[in-house]
Amino acid sequence: MIKLTTAQFARLHHVNKRTLHYYDNIGLFSPAHKGENGYRYYDYTQSIEFEFIRMLKEINLSISEIQKLVHSFNTEDFLQTILRKQKDIDEEIKKLKRVKAVLAQKQEHLLLCRQIDGMEIQMIEQKTEYLRTVPYQFEDDDFIKVFQYVQDTWPPEQYRAGVGSYISLEKVKSKQFDKYDGLYSPIMNGEKVKNVMIKPSGVYLCGYLEGTWDRLPELYEKMFDYAEERQLRLTGYAFEKGINDFAMASEEEYITQVAIRIKDSSKLVPEKKA
Repeated sequence: MIKLTTAQFARLHHVNKRTLHYYDNIGLFSPAHKGENGYRYYDYTQSIEFEFIRMLKEINLSISEIQKLVHSFNTEDFLQTILRKQKDIDEEIKKLKRVKAVLAQKQEHLLLCRQIDGMEIQMIEQKTEYLRTVPYQFEDDDFIKVFQYVQDTWPPEQYRAGVGSYISLEKVKSKQFDKYDGLYSPIMNGEKVKNVMIKPSGVYLCGYLEGTWDRLPELYEKMFDYAEERQLRLTGYAFEKGINDFAMASEEEYITQVAIRIKDSSKLVPEKKA
Protein backbone atom coordinates (compact mmCIF):
# COMPACT_ATOMS: atom_id res chain seq x y z
CA MET A 1 0.00 0.00 0.00
CA ILE A 2 1.42 3.35 -1.04
CA LYS A 3 0.59 6.25 1.26
CA LEU A 4 0.93 9.84 0.08
CA THR A 5 1.04 13.04 2.09
CA THR A 6 -1.22 15.91 1.10
CA ALA A 7 1.72 17.64 -0.59
CA GLN A 8 2.67 14.50 -2.51
CA PHE A 9 -0.90 13.83 -3.63
CA ALA A 10 -1.27 17.46 -4.69
CA ARG A 11 1.93 17.28 -6.77
CA LEU A 12 0.80 14.01 -8.34
CA HIS A 13 -2.40 15.65 -9.59
CA HIS A 14 -1.00 19.14 -10.23
CA VAL A 15 -3.37 20.86 -7.81
CA ASN A 16 -2.92 23.22 -4.88
CA LYS A 17 -2.85 21.69 -1.40
CA ARG A 18 -5.57 24.15 -0.43
CA THR A 19 -7.95 22.42 -2.83
CA LEU A 20 -7.40 19.11 -1.03
CA HIS A 21 -7.82 20.75 2.38
CA TYR A 22 -11.06 22.37 1.21
CA TYR A 23 -12.45 19.11 -0.16
CA ASP A 24 -11.50 17.39 3.09
CA ASN A 25 -13.16 20.07 5.25
CA ILE A 26 -16.48 19.84 3.40
CA GLY A 27 -16.40 16.05 3.34
CA LEU A 28 -16.16 15.72 -0.43
CA PHE A 29 -12.81 13.95 -0.66
CA SER A 30 -10.66 13.00 2.33
CA PRO A 31 -7.41 11.09 2.97
CA ALA A 32 -7.97 7.34 3.36
CA HIS A 33 -5.56 6.80 6.26
CA LYS A 34 -4.60 8.38 9.55
CA GLY A 35 -1.14 7.55 10.85
CA GLU A 36 -0.03 7.03 14.45
CA ASN A 37 1.66 10.41 14.27
CA GLY A 38 -1.70 12.07 13.62
CA TYR A 39 -0.93 12.84 9.97
CA ARG A 40 -3.43 11.84 7.33
CA TYR A 41 -2.41 10.06 4.15
CA TYR A 42 -3.97 9.51 0.78
CA ASP A 43 -3.90 6.12 -0.89
CA TYR A 44 -2.70 6.11 -4.50
CA THR A 45 -5.88 4.18 -5.40
CA GLN A 46 -7.85 7.37 -4.57
CA SER A 47 -6.41 9.01 -7.68
CA ILE A 48 -9.17 7.70 -9.97
CA GLU A 49 -11.88 8.99 -7.63
CA PHE A 50 -10.17 12.37 -7.37
CA GLU A 51 -9.86 12.74 -11.15
CA PHE A 52 -13.53 11.79 -11.48
CA ILE A 53 -14.41 14.63 -9.09
CA ARG A 54 -12.22 17.01 -11.11
CA MET A 55 -13.99 15.99 -14.30
CA LEU A 56 -17.38 16.68 -12.74
CA LYS A 57 -16.09 20.08 -11.64
CA GLU A 58 -14.86 20.83 -15.17
CA ILE A 59 -18.35 20.27 -16.59
CA ASN A 60 -19.66 22.84 -14.10
CA LEU A 61 -21.44 20.60 -11.62
CA SER A 62 -21.87 22.30 -8.27
CA ILE A 63 -20.13 20.98 -5.15
CA SER A 64 -23.48 19.79 -3.77
CA GLU A 65 -24.24 17.92 -7.02
CA ILE A 66 -20.81 16.28 -6.95
CA GLN A 67 -21.23 15.27 -3.31
CA LYS A 68 -24.56 13.66 -4.11
CA LEU A 69 -23.10 11.70 -7.02
CA VAL A 70 -19.99 10.60 -5.12
CA HIS A 71 -21.47 9.77 -1.71
CA SER A 72 -25.03 8.74 -2.56
CA PHE A 73 -24.49 7.17 -5.95
CA ASN A 74 -27.67 6.38 -7.83
CA THR A 75 -27.42 4.94 -11.32
CA GLU A 76 -30.56 6.64 -12.63
CA ASP A 77 -29.54 10.04 -11.24
CA PHE A 78 -26.10 9.65 -12.74
CA LEU A 79 -27.49 8.72 -16.16
CA GLN A 80 -29.80 11.75 -16.11
CA THR A 81 -26.86 13.98 -15.16
CA ILE A 82 -24.80 12.54 -18.02
CA LEU A 83 -27.57 13.20 -20.55
CA ARG A 84 -28.06 16.76 -19.30
CA LYS A 85 -24.36 17.53 -19.35
CA GLN A 86 -23.86 16.01 -22.79
CA LYS A 87 -26.43 18.46 -24.13
CA ASP A 88 -24.67 21.33 -22.32
CA ILE A 89 -21.32 20.25 -23.75
CA ASP A 90 -22.77 20.01 -27.28
CA GLU A 91 -24.09 23.56 -26.95
CA GLU A 92 -20.72 24.76 -25.67
CA ILE A 93 -18.96 23.09 -28.60
CA LYS A 94 -21.32 24.86 -31.03
CA LYS A 95 -20.63 28.15 -29.28
CA LEU A 96 -16.85 27.67 -29.45
CA LYS A 97 -17.06 26.73 -33.13
CA ARG A 98 -18.94 29.97 -33.79
CA VAL A 99 -16.29 31.92 -31.90
CA LYS A 100 -13.53 30.16 -33.84
CA ALA A 101 -15.22 31.00 -37.16
CA VAL A 102 -15.59 34.66 -36.15
CA LEU A 103 -11.93 34.86 -35.11
CA ALA A 104 -10.85 33.35 -38.43
CA GLN A 105 -12.96 35.95 -40.23
CA LYS A 106 -11.45 38.79 -38.18
CA GLN A 107 -7.96 37.49 -38.95
CA GLU A 108 -8.75 37.42 -42.67
CA HIS A 109 -10.13 40.96 -42.52
CA LEU A 110 -7.08 42.34 -40.71
CA LEU A 111 -4.74 40.81 -43.28
CA LEU A 112 -6.85 42.39 -46.01
CA CYS A 113 -6.75 45.79 -44.28
CA ARG A 114 -2.98 45.86 -44.60
CA GLN A 115 -3.41 46.07 -48.38
CA ILE A 116 -5.92 48.93 -48.39
CA ASP A 117 -4.69 52.47 -48.82
CA GLY A 118 -7.36 55.12 -49.31
CA MET A 119 -9.73 53.74 -51.93
CA GLU A 120 -9.36 50.54 -53.96
CA ILE A 121 -11.46 48.40 -56.30
CA GLN A 122 -11.03 44.69 -57.03
CA MET A 123 -12.92 41.79 -58.59
CA ILE A 124 -13.20 39.01 -56.02
CA GLU A 125 -14.78 35.58 -56.27
CA GLN A 126 -17.05 35.00 -53.27
CA LYS A 127 -18.82 31.92 -51.93
CA THR A 128 -22.52 31.65 -51.21
CA GLU A 129 -23.44 33.33 -47.93
CA TYR A 130 -26.56 32.97 -45.82
CA LEU A 131 -27.44 36.23 -44.15
CA ARG A 132 -29.78 37.03 -41.30
CA THR A 133 -31.55 40.26 -42.20
CA VAL A 134 -33.71 42.89 -40.56
CA PRO A 135 -35.26 46.05 -42.09
CA TYR A 136 -33.68 49.31 -40.99
CA GLN A 137 -34.03 52.94 -42.08
CA PHE A 138 -30.91 55.05 -41.66
CA GLU A 139 -32.04 58.48 -40.48
CA ASP A 140 -28.42 59.52 -39.94
CA ASP A 141 -24.96 58.01 -39.57
CA ASP A 142 -25.27 57.59 -35.80
CA PHE A 143 -23.45 54.31 -35.16
CA ILE A 144 -24.71 54.17 -31.56
CA LYS A 145 -28.34 54.10 -32.73
CA VAL A 146 -27.55 51.37 -35.24
CA PHE A 147 -25.77 49.25 -32.64
CA GLN A 148 -28.53 49.70 -30.07
CA TYR A 149 -31.05 48.56 -32.67
CA VAL A 150 -28.93 45.50 -33.42
CA GLN A 151 -28.63 44.71 -29.70
CA ASP A 152 -32.41 44.89 -29.33
CA THR A 153 -32.98 42.69 -32.39
CA TRP A 154 -30.37 39.93 -32.36
CA PRO A 155 -28.63 37.85 -29.68
CA PRO A 156 -24.96 38.69 -28.93
CA GLU A 157 -23.59 35.62 -30.73
CA GLN A 158 -25.26 36.88 -33.92
CA TYR A 159 -24.02 40.48 -34.03
CA ARG A 160 -20.56 39.43 -32.84
CA ALA A 161 -20.26 37.64 -36.18
CA GLY A 162 -20.37 41.07 -37.83
CA VAL A 163 -23.06 43.46 -39.03
CA GLY A 164 -23.40 45.12 -42.40
CA SER A 165 -26.04 46.98 -44.40
CA TYR A 166 -27.49 46.31 -47.82
CA ILE A 167 -29.10 48.58 -50.38
CA SER A 168 -30.53 47.91 -53.84
CA LEU A 169 -28.44 48.89 -56.83
CA GLU A 170 -31.29 51.06 -58.14
CA LYS A 171 -31.26 53.19 -54.97
CA VAL A 172 -27.49 53.61 -55.17
CA LYS A 173 -27.67 54.72 -58.80
CA SER A 174 -30.37 57.26 -57.93
CA LYS A 175 -28.23 58.40 -54.97
CA GLN A 176 -30.83 57.45 -52.34
CA PHE A 177 -28.18 56.64 -49.77
CA ASP A 178 -30.61 57.19 -46.91
CA LYS A 179 -32.95 54.45 -48.18
CA TYR A 180 -31.13 51.31 -47.13
CA ASP A 181 -33.08 48.06 -47.35
CA GLY A 182 -31.77 46.77 -44.03
CA LEU A 183 -29.02 45.25 -41.93
CA TYR A 184 -27.48 41.81 -42.26
CA SER A 185 -25.25 39.44 -40.33
CA PRO A 186 -23.70 36.18 -41.57
CA ILE A 187 -25.27 32.97 -40.33
CA MET A 188 -22.83 30.47 -38.87
CA ASN A 189 -22.93 26.88 -40.16
CA GLY A 190 -25.82 24.84 -38.84
CA GLU A 191 -27.84 27.71 -37.40
CA LYS A 192 -31.56 27.86 -38.09
CA VAL A 193 -33.00 31.36 -38.15
CA LYS A 194 -35.81 33.31 -39.78
CA ASN A 195 -35.51 36.08 -42.38
CA VAL A 196 -32.65 34.51 -44.32
CA MET A 197 -31.24 36.15 -47.45
CA ILE A 198 -29.02 34.15 -49.79
CA LYS A 199 -26.09 36.10 -51.13
CA PRO A 200 -25.21 34.03 -54.22
CA SER A 201 -21.72 32.91 -55.12
CA GLY A 202 -19.94 34.53 -58.04
CA VAL A 203 -17.50 37.28 -58.88
CA TYR A 204 -18.20 40.50 -57.01
CA LEU A 205 -16.98 44.00 -57.69
CA CYS A 206 -15.56 45.03 -54.33
CA GLY A 207 -14.71 48.56 -53.35
CA TYR A 208 -12.72 49.48 -50.25
CA LEU A 209 -12.83 52.81 -48.50
CA GLU A 210 -10.51 53.94 -45.72
CA GLY A 211 -12.16 56.72 -43.75
CA THR A 212 -15.61 57.93 -42.78
CA TRP A 213 -18.90 56.89 -44.38
CA ASP A 214 -19.51 60.30 -45.97
CA ARG A 215 -17.12 59.30 -48.78
CA LEU A 216 -19.18 56.26 -49.80
CA PRO A 217 -20.89 58.10 -52.71
CA GLU A 218 -17.43 58.79 -54.13
CA LEU A 219 -16.51 55.10 -53.83
CA TYR A 220 -19.71 54.07 -55.61
CA GLU A 221 -18.97 56.47 -58.48
CA LYS A 222 -15.51 54.95 -58.91
CA MET A 223 -16.99 51.44 -58.83
CA PHE A 224 -19.56 52.31 -61.51
CA ASP A 225 -16.84 53.90 -63.67
CA TYR A 226 -14.69 50.78 -63.21
CA ALA A 227 -17.62 48.56 -64.26
CA GLU A 228 -18.49 50.71 -67.28
CA GLU A 229 -14.91 50.78 -68.56
CA ARG A 230 -14.78 46.97 -68.44
CA GLN A 231 -18.37 46.44 -69.59
CA LEU A 232 -19.35 44.69 -66.37
CA ARG A 233 -23.06 44.29 -65.61
CA LEU A 234 -23.82 44.73 -61.92
CA THR A 235 -26.90 43.24 -60.29
CA GLY A 236 -28.73 42.79 -56.99
CA TYR A 237 -27.74 44.59 -53.83
CA ALA A 238 -24.69 46.47 -52.65
CA PHE A 239 -23.49 44.85 -49.43
CA GLU A 240 -21.59 47.17 -47.12
CA LYS A 241 -19.63 46.13 -44.04
CA GLY A 242 -16.81 47.40 -41.88
CA ILE A 243 -13.89 44.99 -41.90
CA ASN A 244 -11.79 46.46 -39.10
CA ASP A 245 -14.36 48.00 -36.75
CA PHE A 246 -12.97 45.90 -33.90
CA ALA A 247 -9.39 47.12 -34.31
CA MET A 248 -9.41 50.80 -35.25
CA ALA A 249 -8.25 53.75 -33.18
CA SER A 250 -10.21 56.45 -35.05
CA GLU A 251 -12.88 56.90 -37.73
CA GLU A 252 -10.16 57.81 -40.24
CA GLU A 253 -8.83 54.24 -39.97
CA TYR A 254 -12.26 52.66 -40.58
CA ILE A 255 -12.30 50.45 -43.69
CA THR A 256 -15.60 49.72 -45.42
CA GLN A 257 -16.06 47.02 -48.02
CA VAL A 258 -18.79 47.35 -50.66
CA ALA A 259 -19.57 44.19 -52.66
CA ILE A 260 -21.83 44.09 -55.75
CA ARG A 261 -22.33 40.91 -57.77
CA ILE A 262 -21.28 40.96 -61.41
CA LYS A 263 -23.87 39.41 -63.72
CA ASP A 264 -22.70 36.67 -66.14
CA SER A 265 -19.29 36.55 -64.46
CA SER A 266 -18.41 32.93 -65.34
CA LYS A 267 -15.76 34.02 -67.86
CA LEU A 268 -14.22 36.67 -65.65
CA VAL A 269 -10.89 36.11 -63.96
CA PRO A 270 -11.14 37.43 -60.38
CA GLU A 271 -8.13 39.02 -58.73
CA LYS A 272 -8.58 36.82 -55.66
CA LYS A 273 -10.95 34.47 -53.89
CA ALA A 274 -12.72 35.28 -50.63
